[in-house]
Order: sequence, then structure tokens, then C-alpha cells
Amino acid sequence: MRPLEGMLIVTLEHAIAAPFCTRQLADLGARVIKVERPGEGDFARAYDSRAHGSASHFVWCNRSKESLALDLKNPDARAVLQKLVERADVLVQNLAPGAAARMGLDHASLAPVNPRIVVCDISGYGDGGPYTEKKAYDLLIQSEAGFVSVTGTPEQPSKAGLSIADIAAGMYAYSSVLAALLQRGRTGRGQRLEISMLEAMSEWMGFPLYYTLDGQPPPPRAGASHAAIYPYGPFTCGDGKQVVLAVQHDREWTTFCNQVLQLPELTSQYLGNANRLAQREKLGGIIEGVCATLTAAQLVERLDAAQIANGQLNEMADLWKHPQLAARGRWTEIGSPGGALPALYPPHHVNGSEPPPMGPVPALGQHTEAILTELGYGATDIARLRADKAI
Repeated sequence: MRPLEGMLIVTLEHAIAAPFCTRQLADLGARVIKVERPGEGDFARAYDSRAHGSASHFVWCNRSKESLALDLKNPDARAVLQKLVERADVLVQNLAPGAAARMGLDHASLAPVNPRIVVCDISGYGDGGPYTEKKAYDLLIQSEAGFVSVTGTPEQPSKAGLSIADIAAGMYAYSSVLAALLQRGRTGRGQRLEISMLEAMSEWMGFPLYYTLDGQPPPPRAGASHAAIYPYGPFTCGDGKQVVLAVQHDREWTTFCNQVLQLPELTSQYLGNANRLAQREKLGGIIEGVCATLTAAQLVERLDAAQIANGQLNEMADLWKHPQLAARGRWTEIGSPGGALPALYPPHHVNGSEPPPMGPVPALGQHTEAILTELGYGATDIARLRADKAI
């Protein structure tokens, strides 16, 4: 069986942080019921239509889920949700601050009727403090946590090219839910989990934080190169292609000078990473000069022979056809409202269990009637709920 087979996850989610958490729980075999607003749904559904009519963010974070359309402003819809959470193992939500509690969906309200439930609340800034009520989106948290200040070029700070703050929060929510379920196995009781996007992103800022301890200057923005290790970044070859290489310590530096640059006289002149950093402009010119005499394939051949770490500066088109992903059979297909889509298997490998379900991306409200029937609602009840616009 899959690790979370038999677990019921109910989620009041939108955008990325909570959906990324719950999709990973679905990957482990949990049943995930996504509660969405009728007619609109998770607003990430409307971000774009690049994936055969569906939004790219939504497809990424919502496979293998069931969609239940409920208007939670309607008391009959809230009664449906109450029935559902009373039998749930986990409730995950990233609604506006305080919204879940006002509907009686906080852990304190649910525990008396479902003492085993784990409630995971994801917010921008967490409970308490002057920022509790502030709206929070990914770029805002990247900025608040200082990530943007250390990313980009010397002339221009930059955000990450993906939703890194949402991903950080989603990953901590995912691992925290798993830990809470393990603890429940020992105690028999659930608990409340609280995940703050700011705190998750701030944890990921550990290197630049300690780098600036006691008021020291921050790491310089170095584009695609490493700010504190050199040479570590992209170099342009004679055929115009770029190769990313990484020299981590002086043993590798010696090998790099002897076998890759074929300039052994540089070894002693640039010993020590701090020394290389201080002279990175001059040293970079020397390395670029050698790279300009080689094609990317020739440089990679030298680097591989010297066992110096390197990689291609790939674009999305390259990732779609990456030979390592293909060789390991990491691609499959999933269904969606617009038809079949390619999908990567999740990174985890659980030996001895069934493979991840890789179920379809649901249409809005696709499973509403089936879930209501499961909860004991008859055809007349469902028709009334639909007439009252509760579903």
C-alpha cells in the first residue's frame, strides 16, 4: 500500500503554498478533497491557460485531488464541510488570516468532535505581531525576507523565477503534517500546526544572515554566479554556449588549474577561496579567456576528466528532454480537463509501496455530487443545495 493510503485530507486552499503541500500528500496515497468556491474556484486556475487550457501553476499543484464546490458563506454548505472535517485526518488551509477560525474550522473548535484531526494553518506572517493581518503573496515574502536583496546582478536586485517563498512554506507544511501524523500514531491525538511563509523563507536565508552577522556587509549580488565561492558559476565558451562549473576548495582548484585551464602557474597565485573572491574580476578574465578557445563540449570533457563539477545552463526546452530524466523513466501522463498532460513523478522513492497515483487534475466541482452522496445526501438534497447556490 502507499504510505498515506486511507488518510483523508480536506483542504481550503488557493495559489501555491497549501496546494503544493497537499499534492505531495496525495502523491503518498492520501485522499485529498479540495474545497473550492463555485463558479470561480482556486484563483490559481485563472493564472494562465498554457497547459491545454489549464493554468500551469494549477496543473503543477493539483493532480490526484477531488474538487468539491461549496459556497462557504452559505450555512448549508458549511454544514457539508463540517460533516467532512469530522471524519478527516488532516485539514490544511491558507485562507485569509482568521477566516477559518470564524467558520469554526480552527483546531480548538474541531478537536472536541474529532480529537485525532491535524489542522495545518498556513499564513504569510503567523499569529501575533504587527503583520498578522497583512496580505502575503510570494514576491512580497521574498522581499520581506531579504531574498530579493541578495539575488540578481550588482545593478539590479531580482526575485526568484519561481514561487520560492510559497514552496518553502509548502514544504514545511508537508513535513510538519507527516510528523504530526507520526506523533498521532503514538498519542492518538491530533494537533495544530502553524506555518508562516516569512519564517519559512527566513530559515532558507540562513547563509546570508550569518554572512552579515555583527553588521558585516551582505554577500554581493553575483547574477548566476555564487556570491561567496569562486569560481562557481557560468562561463561562456567559444561556440557561444555557457557551462556552469564549481570549484569548492583548494584541492579542486589545483586540479582545475592543471587539467582544465592547463595553467598550473595559477595554482599558488590564487590559493584560498577568499583570495579568489577578492580577485574574481581578474581571475574571471583568465578563465573566460581559456573557455573562449574551447567549445562547450570540449570544456565539459576536460571538467569531467578532472572530476570538476559542472552542468549545462539549460532552458525549459532542454529540461523537457533531459537525458537523465528520460533514462530514469521519470515522465508519465496525467489527465486534465483539456486532455492528457506530461507529468514528472514526485522525487521521493518509497521502496515496496505502490507507485504514486498520478491522478488527473480535477475540473472545478467535478466530485461535488459524489462526495455529497458519500456524506449521505440524497438526490433531492443535492438539488436543493444547487438551487440555493450552496454548491
